[in-house]
This record gives sequence, C-alpha cells and structure tokens, in this order.
Amino acid sequence: MRVGRDGMQGRMDGIGPGATAAAAGATPTPPSFAELTRVFARIGLLSFGGPAGQIALMHREVVEERRWMSESRFLHALNYCMLLPGPEAQQLATYIGWLLHGTRGGVVAGLLFILPGFAVILALSAAYALFQDTHWLETVFYGLKAAVLAIVIDALLRLARRTLKTALARALAAGAFLALFVFQLPFPLVVAAAGLIGFLLSRRDERKGTATLAPPEPDPVPITSAPPTLSHAAKTLAACGLLWLAPFALIAAMLGAGSGAIFTAIGAFFSKMAVVTFGGAYAVLSYVAQQAVEVHGWLKPGEMLDGLALAETTPGPLVLVLAFVGFMGAFRGATGLEPLTAGLLGATLTVWVTFVPCFLWIFLGAPHVEKLRQNVALSGALSAISAAVAGVILNLALWFALHILFARVTRLEAGPVSLPLPELASIDPGAVALTILSAVLLIGLKRGVVTTLAISAAAGIALKLGGLA
Repeated sequence: MRVGRDGMQGRMDGIGPGATAAAAGATPTPPSFAELTRVFARIGLLSFGGPAGQIALMHREVVEERRWMSESRFLHALNYCMLLPGPEAQQLATYIGWLLHGTRGGVVAGLLFILPGFAVILALSAAYALFQDTHWLETVFYGLKAAVLAIVIDALLRLARRTLKTALARALAAGAFLALFVFQLPFPLVVAAAGLIGFLLSRRDERKGTATLAPPEPDPVPITSAPPTLSHAAKTLAACGLLWLAPFALIAAMLGAGSGAIFTAIGAFFSKMAVVTFGGAYAVLSYVAQQAVEVHGWLKPGEMLDGLALAETTPGPLVLVLAFVGFMGAFRGATGLEPLTAGLLGATLTVWVTFVPCFLWIFLGAPHVEKLRQNVALSGALSAISAAVAGVILNLALWFALHILFARVTRLEAGPVSLPLPELASIDPGAVALTILSAVLLIGLKRGVVTTLAISAAAGIALKLGGLA
C-alpha cells in the first residue's frame, strides 16, 4: 500500500480522516454510518466508465484508501455479484454497504450509487425529448473517458499485485481473459470452470496439508454478517415484493386503467428485463431497442444509440439507459398528463422496477454467500474465482480501452476465435494523450481521482473546442 503522499492527496480530494489514517499505515477503524454514506455519495457522483471503472473506483476507495475490508473479501462479494442479473457494480455497492452496516447500509450504498446518475439521465432525457440533440455531450465526456481508463489501469495493477500471488492464480486469470476476450465464451461457464478447479485442488490440498491457492486475507476491521434464516428470507421476499408492486397500485389509483396503461406496459416490460440481464446492459440493449421501436413504439429507429450516449455520459450503471427508454415511451404516450410529467413518471417507474430486484438478490443471497467462506473447499473455489475475476476485469478494461482510443473496432471471426481488432488508422491521438496525462497524474504523481477527472475533463473540452480532437 502506498503511504505518505497518498494520505495527503486523500485529504486534498475530500476523502476524509479515516482514509488518511489508513493510507498512512495506521490501524483502520470500522466506518460509522455517516462515513459510509459520505463515501458512497462520492462514489455515486464519480462512477463514470461502466462496470470496469466503477469496480475500480470502489476498490480504490474501500480496499486501498480506507482498508475497510480485505482484497479477498471484496473479490468474494464481486464474484457473487457478477453471477447475478442486473448491474454488478451497483449490486457490489449494496453488498459492501450490507457487510459494513447491515440492511440500512446496503440500502443507502445501493441507492447512492444510482441516484446521481438517475438525476442526470432525467435531465438529459428531458433535454433530448425537447431538442433531439446529443452531440454536445461528446465534448463534455471526451476527457472523462480517458481519465476513467487510467483509473481502471491503476486498479488492475493494484489488484494483480495483491491477488495473483501464485502460479495457479496467474494461470486462472490468464485463462479467464483468453476465454472471454478471444473465444467469447459465456461468463458463467468461465466462472464455473475456475470454481471447479479451485474446489478440487482445495480438497486435494486439505488431504495432503498443502496450499496451492493463497488463503483469504483477514479483514483489516472486524466484519460479521447475520446468518441466513428462513425468517429473514421470508421477510426479504415480502418486503421487496410489496415494494415492486407499490407503484403499479399507486398509478392505477391515480390515473385509472386507461390512462395508466402505458405505465403498466413500461413497468411489466422492464420488470422482465430486470431478471434476465445477465452479462450487463450490453447483453440486452439490442433486444430492448427492438421491442421499444417495433413492438411498443416508444422509440424511433436509431434513438437507442442516442440514449446509450446519454447513459455513458452519466455516473452510475449503464443500465440507466433504460430510464431514457421509459421516459420517451411515457413522454409520447397517451397518458392524459403533461408530456414532461409523464416522462418523469415513466423513467422513475423504469428505474424502480429495474433496481428493486437488485436489492433482493443481495439481501436474500449475501448471508448464504458469506457462510460459504467458512467451508475450506468452497472457500478454495471462491479463491480460484477471485483469480479468474482479475482476468474478467482485464477483459472489460481492454474492451473499454479499444473503444476509447480507436474510432472503429472490427471483429475477427475464425472458427472458435472471435477477436476484437481496432482499425489502426482510426486511432484518436487526443484520447491517447489524455489517457497518458491521466495515468501520469493518477499513477505517477499520485493525484486523487477527483483531481484526475477534473484535469482530464478540462483538457478534453479544450481539445474539442480548439478543433484538435
């Protein structure tokens, strides 16, 4: 862990005294609820760049700067979240909040990860509905994307140093990366294979008294979680079920069956999307676009790409693009309401039914996942998955880098190989320069995340307005 200037920069960036003490080598202390709230409000405001950037930011804030949990505990939580439908980064935020402060911690951390981006996407959707223009967003987001890429690279370096300590761990990470990046194998298959290898090796090591995989690190601060019970599961299911149904009943009571039909259709459609979005937002965007244009008539052809541009410009999970679809559907629908009011209700309903299940998966499943840490063989399986996740994040980071640094990326298809290849002539020198600048600030000069984002964003705007990018 870096000390000295990291701690000083933490104070400069508003990280707070807990982070400064941790960075300086002092014994970390459990966060208060107020401190947890402040940190996840900060994460929610800065979480640009899709899952790779968001996971990197959380890792930096929670593991590196504040040492609220160990690397292995963070990856244990991430392993589970990556197997769930929905945005893994938002679910990871909820899981971390739950570990540190129970249900209220999970609710606050999960909501703060969503709300800043949701507020921004509402404003941008309204502007788009009225003016139909998104080109100005490219100027604002140009430098931010380069800074996020530097944050991801920094997180990968830190993660690799602390996780890939054995030859087997490095082999699992490399195998996971190749399986996803080169062969496009399904993510669940890659994770299952790594888990099976870890399980079998741990059983063998237990009999022989050896250790092929590094054991989980102890947490810097004590973390205890409530054991799973049938009573807890029943209460969680009932609470989330009632929360999911509440807006449907409220809209029906306020608008009646006829005027509320569009909202019922929006709510039902995105409720279905919430439980099948394995693999992140990109896995379902083409289906959502087709249904929204051809079946429901909520969008015009090509507008999904505009919505995606809006969502990529906002902090928070990329799946917030669905809020844009819900906004446009209600804005154009026959609701009897003023169009902007209808759009606001449509977007809010979309986000509500999309994210209520995300909280359900964590509060229902996390107690069982934590219990698995006590089983030697299953802990070995999860350690192997943790190593593979380093390869998964490398895959996300490289995909992100290709699409930032090059204007055109094609795909080489040859038998089982499906390899993304950039067109070298389409390289963006401005994006390369901004990425190097951000890496020097963040990794070389140890500047904080806020400083790096601000300088890179300002430099990107200057390049765009000066006609140099």
